[in-house]
Amino acid sequence: MSIITIVGAGMMGSAIGFPASGNGHEIRLVGTPLDREIIEHARKTGEHLTLKRRLPGSYRYYQIEELEEALLGADLLVSGVSSFGVDWFLAEILPVIPETLPVLAVTKGMQDTEEGKLIPYPHLYAQKLNRKLSLNAVGGPCTSYELADHDPTEVCFCGEDMETLRKIKALFEAPYYHISLSTDVVGVECAVAMKNAYALAVSLAVGLAERREGVPGKEHYNSQAALFGQSVREMRKLLKLVGGGDDNIVLGAGDLYVTVFGGRTRKIGVLLGRGMRFEDAMAELEGITLESIVIATRTARAVRKLIAGGKATAADFPLMLHVDDIINNGKDVNIPWGSFEVETQL
Repeated sequence: MSIITIVGAGMMGSAIGFPASGNGHEIRLVGTPLDREIIEHARKTGEHLTLKRRLPGSYRYYQIEELEEALLGADLLVSGVSSFGVDWFLAEILPVIPETLPVLAVTKGMQDTEEGKLIPYPHLYAQKLNRKLSLNAVGGPCTSYELADHDPTEVCFCGEDMETLRKIKALFEAPYYHISLSTDVVGVECAVAMKNAYALAVSLAVGLAERREGVPGKEHYNSQAALFGQSVREMRKLLKLVGGGDDNIVLGAGDLYVTVFGGRTRKIGVLLGRGMRFEDAMAELEGITLESIVIATRTARAVRKLIAGGKATAADFPLMLHVDDIINNGKDVNIPWGSFEVETQL
């Protein structure tokens, strides 16, 4: 039996322990300062407050002040924080763990640089730390509640050392949780982070259909499919520009599919498609964590720098630039359909 300590008791941070628990490992779930109610509720009831699922019997619960106890004898540390908790995790958790303790991050995201580069969180951690740690991450299409329900999925663990990845995989692999491995951290993590921005774009079509029909829930799949296809095209171009392997588009497209069909990103996209101004949509969704807005802004900022530097053109990324105009420049939704058309000759 191994001990897996998870810091961050949100939905995905908590759910990723399910397959490892089923393999007989002890899961120590540590709440951040924002997770106190979740930890207390789990201690009292054995259930997760927001995931709405009963947690396995091998779970143990700790408040952040009990981190030292939760780390005793741990074989793996899982970062279960959202992208909004990355700076906190970097400042408060990574400096105090043993250098021999490998880390696996479920956080999907990246940071842009002044040069227009997109850096995945494991590389960002490594750049800012004054110590050497084994920093690994999870990418791929997987929702927390379906993982908890054992719905089959295929994900990818990425990191610099394949042998370490194989050891981590052995802890989690289950009949419903299938894990590929990759040392292409940039490709894997950027592919699955980009999908947040593009899921918002595809969801615009849902809101536009509702606006035209005047019927809530009315969907037209042609327009969604067209935006999905354009999203994959742009994501693939971005992968190449950031130096990621082309095959990682499979992870990005799969994650895009999952995100479009539900969740917070779909909500903001639908509201904007209905014609709501960005500020009003954000006000309506107050209290909901919207990582898609952060990722879209960072990605578009990097794209604009690449365009300014002559490494890309606006014609390469019309959908991303339109999303950026909507959320950051006050523009109305007006899908640039004509700019998606291409001519191809063999």
